[in-house]
Amino acid sequence: MRNSRRLRDVTLGCGVMLTVVAGPGASQVSAQSATGSIRVQASPEITGVIESGTQAQVIATGLDGADDPIWLPEIGLVFTEPNANRIVRLSGTDTLVTFVGGLHRPLGMTFDREGRLISLQSEAGYTSARVVWPADKAAVLAERFQGLPFSRPNGIVSDRKGGVYFSDPGLAPAQEAELRKTQARLPPAVYYVPRGGEPIQVADGIARPNGVHLSRDEKTLYVNDTNGIQSFAFDVLPDGRLSNRRVFASYAGRTPPLGAEDGIASGADDLVIDNDGRVYAITAAGIEVLTEAGQPLGIIPVTCTPTGGRCQALAFGGPDKRTLYVAGNGTLLRIQMLAKGFAGRAK
Repeated sequence: MRNSRRLRDVTLGCGVMLTVVAGPGASQVSAQSATGSIRVQASPEITGVIESGTQAQVIATGLDGADDPIWLPEIGLVFTEPNANRIVRLSGTDTLVTFVGGLHRPLGMTFDREGRLISLQSEAGYTSARVVWPADKAAVLAERFQGLPFSRPNGIVSDRKGGVYFSDPGLAPAQEAELRKTQARLPPAVYYVPRGGEPIQVADGIARPNGVHLSRDEKTLYVNDTNGIQSFAFDVLPDGRLSNRRVFASYAGRTPPLGAEDGIASGADDLVIDNDGRVYAITAAGIEVLTEAGQPLGIIPVTCTPTGGRCQALAFGGPDKRTLYVAGNGTLLRIQMLAKGFAGRAK
């Protein structure tokens, strides 16, 4: 069954390993401070961003995936556990509790001006952008473009007008190539769904569009490319469409492109902004911090596996939005920051 319960090992921050049951409403795991099995490193000072010597704290590791944390008003931190088909809440006592279950490999999330949590579903047959909380507002916002289903929606951000931007990088290149032999597939692209409207393709020609985020004034959309070394910026038009594509930044992170044994990519994934407009992007190098103009300020070193595997997503949270939560590869971290997350959106 889709929601059948499974056993798995979760290592808490204190280094204790527990076997827990996975499934909607099934698990409550207490997460303590310390490092567990994840290697933590001291950050260099980045003026106004983070103090020298600051290290990430491991909240939990060994989860069935971990992606896209977001801080919700009066709720606190939630993040996705894609392979457990659920969204998890981190309680005030650092307990992990199912917040929304019965999903379909959820990835990116955003919280809109109507108080709706919108989640991207990436499981074949269910690929879509959906309102998943509160339950009485559940709705499908987009699941097809020009009659074709989305491939694997990934990153998402909502705007003040009630619309959402999301990326669809597709499956791994080898998987896509095989599927294209027998079926029509949408190319990697970025979409905009206006409030109450149908999806519009607003950007294409990016190898693997991943993290998407808006500037403070919502006049610029940033898009990360996992299989490239550059990120892009676009001007946002009044109807939500994009223009003036340009290189925003060239990242320091280096890794082979997804689906290839050679070549160079940054591994760029999620990105967020702080209250001063600085941009924070997860890459193979860690968290790369940039000015609003795309100039590098420094790198906060983070990894999400015992062997140094990269993290995938990040969000400011906490009562003062000075805690940076980082998720990826079944691990959840937090970092105490000097910078404050942008106050104009949940993420």
